[in-house]
Order: sequence, then structure tokens, then C-alpha cells
Amino acid sequence: MNRNYQATMTACFIGYIVQAIVNNFAPLLFLTFQTSYQIPLTQITLLVTVNFGIQLLIDLLSAFFVDKIGYRACMIVAHVCSATGLVALTLLPEVLPSAFLGILLSVCIYAVGGGLIEVLVSPIMESCPTDNKETAMSLLHSFYCWGQVGVVLISTLFFHFFGIAQWKLLAVLWAVIPVCNAIVFTKVPLAALIGDDEPQMSVRTLMTKNIFWTLMLIMLCAGASEQTISQWASTFVESGLGISKTVGDLLGPMTFALLMGCSRAYYGKYGSRINLNHFMRVSGMLCLMAYLCIALIPSPVFGLAGLALCGLSVGILWPGTFSRATVLKNSGTALFALLALAGDFGCFAGPTLAGFISGHFHDNLKVGILVSALFPLALLLGLSILSRQTKSD
Repeated sequence: MNRNYQATMTACFIGYIVQAIVNNFAPLLFLTFQTSYQIPLTQITLLVTVNFGIQLLIDLLSAFFVDKIGYRACMIVAHVCSATGLVALTLLPEVLPSAFLGILLSVCIYAVGGGLIEVLVSPIMESCPTDNKETAMSLLHSFYCWGQVGVVLISTLFFHFFGIAQWKLLAVLWAVIPVCNAIVFTKVPLAALIGDDEPQMSVRTLMTKNIFWTLMLIMLCAGASEQTISQWASTFVESGLGISKTVGDLLGPMTFALLMGCSRAYYGKYGSRINLNHFMRVSGMLCLMAYLCIALIPSPVFGLAGLALCGLSVGILWPGTFSRATVLKNSGTALFALLALAGDFGCFAGPTLAGFISGHFHDNLKVGILVSALFPLALLLGLSILSRQTKSD
């Protein structure tokens, strides 16, 4: 690989860490928001919904504007929005008449950054000259997990030693990372995803292909299967299992993220020896088992084991879908943007469904998670359909 692009790849890795920060820092504070600002669970659920809803909108729109504006400018804007939203989280709830409105506006700002990063980072990595695109993509996505582990571990230790009341200081410290990476993206080289002499598939043409819609279904279910547990893990461990926040966050959200990262890193290292289709099917089955374990077995030990198993099982689903999408040649940024759209819709739909179902059943998260088991089930169906489609093609 051209050594000049190592800095580009490193910046992409950090980009996913930034997205992990904006997606996973606020959920650690859900109960704090609930008690400090008297915000009910239904409004807390709306924070997740708006975060991924805006990322979903950015995914949709970016298919039409990223190539015109350019990857570099868009990536810099993404990081600036991420940092601004994190800082606003510490200011707006105090200065606006409604604390919830302040939190919501802050989420809106950093959600724009998270959505742009999700769209941009994969095609930028895909364009870098690497020996094995599939393993590089899985390694890239593992950094989202390492970022999530870092957010949970560092935040938990910070809250333990300095107190949860100092969360605003930590939010500002997390904002330093996107600021620094924005500066890096002003300098690193960026390659074209498609050569100038190659025709790019239009969005209209892409949407006429059955394989594309199957990939969209799989991506939606991958996002929902991952984020339903990720977003509600901290709250579930505290309220559903009756474990303290410090121990619960270390055993719940952090273990989830750690095993998800290990799954992606494992495929990143040994992917050339592994059948990706088989790996994804087995992962889907394990994910379904994890959901049922969390929802149906009334034991804290099995609940935590289910969270861990879910993290391990969902690891390959998102990057694996991107890799399998390479069957659609010369689809360019549009394919990555639309797949990110489907994934973020799943990230939006899964936690939202779980939250509203749980609220309807007196804040019983186990019921919400049980209903959300429909997502890994639908994912398995999509993988089966995709296998038949690729064989026929």
C-alpha cells in the first residue's frame, strides 16, 4: 500500500471513534437526564430517535451532494458538527427554557456529524490502495467498537472518581477528538472511489436491482440488531438487572462493545480464510439467541451473558454487508450512502421500537427487547435471499 495513505486510513479509524463518541456518550447519561432534569422515559427515547433519524436524513441527502462538494470538505464539516454538538450538550440545557429542548438541539447538531461520518468513512477507506478490501473494511468498523469501549470505560472511570455531576467537563474533553481529526483531514491525501474513465451507476439504476433491496433489508436489520442493545444496555443493566451503574456499565455496554470489536478485528485479520456468507449467517443466529436470552431468562447472569453474546454476534453484520455489496460494481458513493441510510434507519427503528414498547409495558425493557428480536430474525431471512440471488447471478 502507498505509505501516504496510511495517514488517511488512520484518520478514518479515528473518524469511527468520533462517531462512537456521539452515539454512545449520551446514553450513559439517560438516567442522569431523567433524574436531574425530570425528563420521562418517552422523551429520553426521543433522543435516540432524533439522533438516528437525523443521521438517516443525512444519509439520504448525501447520495446527491457529497460528490459535488467533495469528501474532504464534508468530512471536516462532520467533525466540526460532532464537536459542536458535544459542547452544546453542556450549555444549551442550562440556557434554554426547557432542558430537554437544549439536549435535543445538541443531539441534532452532533447527529449531522455522525451521519456524515457514517457515509464518508467507508468509501474513503475503500478508495485507499489496500491488499484486501474486505478485511480492511472490517478492521475499520472495529474502531467504532474500540471507540465505544473507550467511551464507556473512560466515562465510567471518570464518573467513579470525579462524580456523575462532572459529566459536562467530560463532554468537552470528548469534543477535543473530533476537533483534532478535522485538522488531520485538511491534510491527508484522498483517492477517487471510481476512476475518471469508469461509468458510475446512477441511483435510479441501482434501485432497479433486486440485490440492492436485499442488501438494504440486511443493513437495516444489522443496524437495529446492534443499536437496540447498545443504546439501552446501560439503562437495562441499571434498572432491569439492579446492578450499580459503575459495575453495570463495565459488564454491560463495555463488554458488548469489546466483543463486537473483537469479532470485527478477528475477521479483519483472518478474513481471507473465512467464508463471509457463512460467518454472517452464524452471527445472525447467535444474535437471535442473545435477544431471547436477554428477554426471557430472569437472571442477571444470563442477562449480562446475552448482552455479551449480542456484541460478539453483531460485529460482522454491518461491515460484512458493505463487503457483500461490492457485487454491485461502479455504484460509487450512492451505494455507500444508501446502505448507511438503511443501517441508520435500523439504528433509529430498533431502539425506538424497544423504548416505546417498554414504555407501554410500564418501562419493562425486556418486553421491548423481545419484540425487537424480529430484527435478527428478518436479517437471517435477508441473508438467505441474498445467497440465492448471488448464486443465480
